[in-house]
Amino acid sequence: MSDRIRVLVVDDEPLARAGVIDLLERDADLEVVGEAANGEEAVELIAALNPDLVMLDVQMPGLNGFDVLRRVGPDRMPAVVFVTAYDQFAVRAFDVNAVDYLLKPFDDDRFALTVTRAKKAVRSVHAGELSRRLADLLEKTGTPPAPAPPPARPSEYADRLVVKSSGRVFFLRSEEVDWIEAADYYVKLHALGKMHLLRETMNALESRLDPRRFFRVHRSAIVNLDRIRELQPYFRGEHVLILQDGTRLKLSRARRDKLESILQARL
Repeated sequence: MSDRIRVLVVDDEPLARAGVIDLLERDADLEVVGEAANGEEAVELIAALNPDLVMLDVQMPGLNGFDVLRRVGPDRMPAVVFVTAYDQFAVRAFDVNAVDYLLKPFDDDRFALTVTRAKKAVRSVHAGELSRRLADLLEKTGTPPAPAPPPARPSEYADRLVVKSSGRVFFLRSEEVDWIEAADYYVKLHALGKMHLLRETMNALESRLDPRRFFRVHRSAIVNLDRIRELQPYFRGEHVLILQDGTRLKLSRARRDKLESILQARL
């Protein structure tokens, strides 16, 4: 093994992959040797690149993270850090201590701790021991989990969002959010006349928000339905939403009918 630890990043969300790669590349001990957008690519790249460590998303369409382990086989699988948005999968990984897990959304401190543990594991744990841990994990998981959990019940949607700013941690009620904007691996929460950054992907955050209150108007924006003041025609069949504070947001043509149906049902 070379002095630098060779890492493969596997995640079906491009922004999530880019965010993890950016953090990994800040560590001089690590070398990102490839990235995979799905389980099939992960299996191929593990065989081709022979990485020392794989940052492996659990929930992916097609082959999920556990399927990748089965396909490669625990005896040929590198050390693994599981990345997941759902505690049930993170607990499985943590219980068997395959190496570690990252629960989305994670902050820089948690990522740094995980990387430290991963580097120690790769450099000190024998390959046979890692294989045994992965085999134990596969035995405990039984039937592979679904690519995504069923929709949350209303009571399971996030009532509060945890925001970190200037060393402070505070809670923002989801109903206080006017709209949400994509910003690379972060999202921008526009609420109460201020903007807050949250390290989370749009897809992950959208899955935690109550669809009776929030609607994704296009790829890069989610809006609080209670904040919509007006819907105006724009250009070639497109529309613009005007919020109560005057913010103007483009409405995807493909989502217009669904939004109009939701708003009509709320009358």
